[in-house]
Amino acid sequence: MRWPQDLEKRIIKVIAIRFTNNWLSKMAYQDLQVDWLKCFVAVVDAGSLSAAAPEVHRSQSAVSMQLKKLESALGCQLLIRGPRQHQLTPQEQKLLGYARRMLDLHAETRAAFHGNELTGRIRLGVPDDYAAKYLTPVLKRFAPHHGSVEIELICEQSTSLIPRVKRGDLDLALVSRENSRHGTLLFYEPMVWVGSSQFQIWRRDPLPIAVYESTSLAKRSAINSLALQGRRYRVVYNSSSLAGQIAAVESGLSVAVLTQCSAPSHLEILGSDHGLGPLEPMEVSVYRSQASRSSEAVDRLYQLMVRTFRTATTP
Repeated sequence: MRWPQDLEKRIIKVIAIRFTNNWLSKMAYQDLQVDWLKCFVAVVDAGSLSAAAPEVHRSQSAVSMQLKKLESALGCQLLIRGPRQHQLTPQEQKLLGYARRMLDLHAETRAAFHGNELTGRIRLGVPDDYAAKYLTPVLKRFAPHHGSVEIELICEQSTSLIPRVKRGDLDLALVSRENSRHGTLLFYEPMVWVGSSQFQIWRRDPLPIAVYESTSLAKRSAINSLALQGRRYRVVYNSSSLAGQIAAVESGLSVAVLTQCSAPSHLEILGSDHGLGPLEPMEVSVYRSQASRSSEAVDRLYQLMVRTFRTATTP
């Protein structure tokens, strides 16, 4: 049976409209480009467009354009652009985990088909505080896959490591930072007062304290905390090494401020019950030299450090 001509035309028109709408709907969902995701993650890690641009070897305006394309493809705003730093939106938080996994898989795929054996030398810096707790697990993951890469490890305080990275004497360093320009923020490390229960030095007035060098963030944190309490203190011991700080506490000379990860279990963690106030946590970052930007070996270790610490500290 043949339909009336006008009904046939209407059916064809409806089918055409539905086809067009479906096609437009599919076109609205663009594929996410790897370059967009690289720029997005770089801005989140660096904290600003200007800091992210060198990480992805693009101009600031080019990074901004990549972010706009990504926002357009997803149909939402990802970053609230402030005068200095970008603020994270809920949508940005949602995307960040996916973006990191996609970039990791992209890198692994390229390495599987085009990767030659990685070689080179990495000059890596770390404070004593962070070496065992944080750096050892990373190197355990890195070494089995990149046995031809030579790693030179330098253990010094962050105040010494940061200038060495700036000068290019070191390629990479895990540091406690004071300035957001000094590396990519990884996590916050709590600071604690420690003392020996055998001597109970915290009962003394003025309080004997052991401190690091004058530029140390730990020393500044300790003195600021005591000043806020209005508590009298006396610096009786100076040492730039973690071992020296612990020795001063164990021998009953003083109390000290240490990173929580480095506080020995046999020393007592002190707090308000001992008449001591809270301490500001440390911003821990991975800081990379400009001279190392062309090193694939440094790239791999840097990316592994960011992935490891960000995953471990994400709630």
